[in-house]
Amino acid sequence: VSRIKGPHRPINDEVSRLHIMASLFFVNAVVLFDEPTPLELIKLVQPDILVKGGDYKVEEIVGYDVVKARGGITQTIDFVPGYSTSSIEAKIRKNTQ
Repeated sequence: VSRIKGPHRPINDEVSRLHIMASLFFVNAVVLFDEPTPLELIKLVQPDILVKGGDYKVEEIVGYDVVKARGGITQTIDFVPGYSTSSIEAKIRKNTQ
């Protein structure tokens, strides 16, 4: 996350993020990986559904082609205004200055 988002990220550690994702009723499994992208994991797991934030075009999502080739779907989800990690980080920085 730090390589992609910057030195002050992630705000929550990977175990906390794992627990949050795993608590969602529609999530079957959560897997940590330490490669730059999840492509090899996607090839191994062969998910039916791949989801990424709305700041990506579906065709640009890593693993899209793997999922599509098996008849699966790749979706993006919209951001909820005011709930991005970037806005949370900005609030923390503002309140600590």
